[in-house]
Amino acid sequence: MGGRILIVEDEPKLASVLSDYLKQAAFEPHWLESGLGVVEWVREHHPDLILLDLMLPGRDGIEICKEIRTFSSVPIIMVTARIEEIDRLLGLELGADDYICKPFSPREVVARVKAVLRRTGDRPAFSESGLALDESRYRATLHGRDLQLTAVEFTLLNFLVASPGRLYSRSQLMERIYPDQRIVSDRTIDSHIKKLRRKIAAVDPQADFIQSVYGVGYKFEQG
Repeated sequence: MGGRILIVEDEPKLASVLSDYLKQAAFEPHWLESGLGVVEWVREHHPDLILLDLMLPGRDGIEICKEIRTFSSVPIIMVTARIEEIDRLLGLELGADDYICKPFSPREVVARVKAVLRRTGDRPAFSESGLALDESRYRATLHGRDLQLTAVEFTLLNFLVASPGRLYSRSQLMERIYPDQRIVSDRTIDSHIKKLRRKIAAVDPQADFIQSVYGVGYKFEQG
């Protein structure tokens, strides 16, 4: 699989162990030990995934995640030792794709990294609709304009696009987005769909790609 992984972690020993395990799994890790400078590094180097600690010197992980989401949909896995933050992270309102609690096994981290990166397979671009998907950067454009999707939103859209006209229930969509079978509300899917529609409509108000069937679920139509 491979890819460049940015580790943002203020514990040198932990960062070193994670780097070693990621290297063994054929990834290219890079380590930053402070929250300062992370956004600039991401802008310059375009990592494939970020392991972002919640509590960092200089700037906390949530603030960093929110700023990164203003310009990039790179997958982000939040790392936290604060159990009370889990509900907040699970809401994914800040645009994170997953979370890991300390203490953890380095093997678990590598498995989570692989899982997040493979949530999207090869998907075609639908240029006839003006919609194009770039999986290498988790980027979707409509008529050449970036939709500014989070990685979760991109994964959802990419999954629907793979089977035009096929109707998926909320539970099927949740299984695709959250393969670790965490407990989330059906309303989580509705919230992601609402945001997707809003971002698409902001570029093209006539584009009605994502259609709902009352009481059943959602499907993608090329229009």
